[in-house]
Amino acid sequence: MKNLRNALLLKQLYQLKQLGYNYTNITAYKEDQLDLSLPNTLESLQKQAQNCHLCELSKSRGKVVFGEGNPHADILFIGEAPGATEDSSGKPFVGRSGELLTKMIENVLQISRSDVYVTNIVKCRPPNNQVPTPTQAHTCQPYLLKQIELIKPKLIVTLGATAYHYLTGDETCITKIRGTLHKQNGYTLIPTYHPSYLLRNPSAKKEVFEDLLKVKDLI
Repeated sequence: MKNLRNALLLKQLYQLKQLGYNYTNITAYKEDQLDLSLPNTLESLQKQAQNCHLCELSKSRGKVVFGEGNPHADILFIGEAPGATEDSSGKPFVGRSGELLTKMIENVLQISRSDVYVTNIVKCRPPNNQVPTPTQAHTCQPYLLKQIELIKPKLIVTLGATAYHYLTGDETCITKIRGTLHKQNGYTLIPTYHPSYLLRNPSAKKEVFEDLLKVKDLI
């Protein structure tokens, strides 16, 4: 596109010169300005995300997993990426880790899962459940940041190291940072372990229980 623009500009400048036009500063060709702003409703944003082909994950995904829940939720849970079950259903956290997350919300926070909003750092499943690459995460980041802007949560709970890292830029180990409170961009952020980690390490459930008690106190 840039080469085409330059070629057209040069062609028109030569034409003007042949006509005897003396120019020092003229815009002979003006490229239309692209509207790069994202939609201002979750529904429209979701439709745009479902048609996204900005990274290689769009080639292997089954469905885009945008997120779901209360569009005005006080609490936003952010995980890493969709898994196989989420990829086939288009819904976040519906597998075994999703069942555990629901129990965490309903049994500890004592609110319905439908009262919170749940999403991931990336909206498409990485092959073989790999950790999202920096390119994938940063390409998808505008969707996440727009979700946060539209939902306006008071609390964000990041599930796992990947979600915490890409939302804050902090690479501190999750074992050292979990349960701590961070103020940024008008909301409080609390990192904790991902439910899939708890399925592999049940002994860590006690720590997550303590983290969620802090969330409960804040709301």
